[in-house]
Amino acid sequence: MVRDEQKTESKLTAGVLDDAERSLTPEQYAVTQEKATEQPFENKYWDNKTSGKYRCVVCGAPLFSSEEKFDSGTGWPSFTAPASGSAVLLTEDRTLVAERTEALCSRCGAHLGHVFDDGPRERGGKRYCINSASLDFVPQNAQERAAGGSVSVVIDTRTAPATGAVQAQTPLEIATFAAWCFWGVEEEFRKLEGVVNATVGYSGGQIENPSYKQVCGGTTGHAEAVRVEYDPHRVSYDDLLAAFWAMHDPTERNRQGPDIGSQYRSIIFYHTSEQERAARASKEALGRAGKYGGKPIVTEIIPAAPFYRAEEYHQQYFEKRDNSAFD
Repeated sequence: MVRDEQKTESKLTAGVLDDAERSLTPEQYAVTQEKATEQPFENKYWDNKTSGKYRCVVCGAPLFSSEEKFDSGTGWPSFTAPASGSAVLLTEDRTLVAERTEALCSRCGAHLGHVFDDGPRERGGKRYCINSASLDFVPQNAQERAAGGSVSVVIDTRTAPATGAVQAQTPLEIATFAAWCFWGVEEEFRKLEGVVNATVGYSGGQIENPSYKQVCGGTTGHAEAVRVEYDPHRVSYDDLLAAFWAMHDPTERNRQGPDIGSQYRSIIFYHTSEQERAARASKEALGRAGKYGGKPIVTEIIPAAPFYRAEEYHQQYFEKRDNSAFD
């Protein structure tokens, strides 16, 4: 049974919404798209004690782990924290007299539930009160079977010693972003656990193998970009997106602070259809959250273009000088 709190127009993209209408049950649709609330103690996961992961029922994004689940006595699944800092988007909910904090899937914007400050103090004090209908549970043993029971090791090229032995490696994935001066963007991505390498370069323009001087001249069409190689088992694409949004102002067109020019424009270069969907959903969710005072987000989301590695003196610029502008 579902108690209808508020019916609003769905905020998913048209393609995702069509898929949702076809695949979700009426209860799942009412909760995730119309912000309904299921009945306590009469839902699927409120008393689930099996180890595993909870994913968004709409888009499959990882949201919560059984390790953070606890019995709150409320009759709804309760967690002390999401699976990662970028998994859940929090926004103000003023549909009732008392203002509440709504929890949304940061990838697709699906309604999940609300967050309260009455969780276990020793675990941060938060209670993520989530509707079972917004979740899809994957047991731990199913995850192990999907992984083939093996453990892969990623060799971090920044720190691993050169040896003759070759270890089993997890296939790395590639993401490419442009935000502002690529020195700072590279520095910020390298700080993330799971980012194995980051390379600065030029992308999005018409000229092959441009020089830094040419790009700064504003005639090549290229942006200062960073190519990120990452281990998806240690850091998700959603985590990279969250870091990207946090490191610059995506409402500024062709500039960031004192850096002015089209080479400093904000771009997400997607390499797969999954990255495109995640990027567009993330951008829409960020815009709905009203973080920028109603100013439109001007970030471009375009297919990955040829990436031209920048001159060597630009690589790991701050690390070479032992003088990061961000520490």
